[in-house]
Amino acid sequence: MRFIIFVIDGPGNPANSDEMKHIDAFNEKLEINGHWITAAGIRPGASATLIDNRNNKGDVQSGSLFHAPEYYSGFWLIEAASDEIAHELAMEGSLACNRKVELRPYIR
Repeated sequence: MRFIIFVIDGPGNPANSDEMKHIDAFNEKLEINGHWITAAGIRPGASATLIDNRNNKGDVQSGSLFHAPEYYSGFWLIEAASDEIAHELAMEGSLACNRKVELRPYIR
């Protein structure tokens, strides 16, 4: 089963070098144990572009759909045999990056 773990951040809170070491170690653990699909950091919602081209509408707006001080700053795509394992990995990811995370399963 596949899951996404979103990293939740706030303004002016870049990862420090110690946090990056923990994130790298967590990434390595995911790879070694066969849970790794991919991961990346992403820019805040202010750098997003919201596009709605349903029925050739052509609507393009700067910024995110969501307007809150917190935002997704990264993600892990993982493979896990169960919801319980995914939950454990999300807990480890939160500890590694020192941030809240949100876990969501892929639609099966």
